[in-house]
Amino acid sequence: MAISIGGILLGIINIAIVVVVLLLVGVLAWWIFTGLLHVSLPGEVRTLYLALVALIALYMVVALLLGLPSITIIRG
Repeated sequence: MAISIGGILLGIINIAIVVVVLLLVGVLAWWIFTGLLHVSLPGEVRTLYLALVALIALYMVVALLLGLPSITIIRG
């Protein structure tokens, strides 16, 4: 069963939204730790978090292209 262009576009938009939300969560956590708590986090923590976000995005792209099920939080 082939996926339509509209389905692919919606999937790409979904992936972009997930990545932006994850990056915003990371920025908020970084701001809380460094700004409010005055705890310095090493740069490796930020690098590992960005790598995790990239792996999640890669998984979602592969799931979209191959038609595999992805992790679903809200089911309609």
